Amino acid sequence: MAEKDHFKTCPGCFVSWDSMEAFLSDPHLELNGYKADFKELEYGMFFFTHGTQPCYSTMTLMVNDFRSLYTGKTYTENKALSAECPRYCVDEKQLARCDALCECAFVREIIQVILERQNAAKGLTA
Repeated sequence: MAEKDHFKTCPGCFVSWDSMEAFLSDPHLELNGYKADFKELEYGMFFFTHGTQPCYSTMTLMVNDFRSLYTGKTYTENKALSAECPRYCVDEKQLARCDALCECAFVREIIQVILERQNAAKGLTA
């Protein structure tokens, strides 16, 4: 099997990013959604828009593509849709951090890291 020679290619304009770092530092990319996979969390999907003229394509990447961004504590109990759950993971547009001590929490933290890196690439501060 051939080694992957790049991280991601835009399906609209075919721009390629060689690495996750190059992808996250591109000021023309915006994370604008997340679809959870509650059975296999690493297969959840992040939605990114490539905001360049005339592209504006949306592409998906799996949570697993960004798993290395999170090194914090992981929880084993899934509290999705429980009384403690704010239900962020069922709203694709909701990218906020979640305070529930749930096995899904690491994904919400990865989202925050991605958003911080994107803001830095655009010269914005938190």
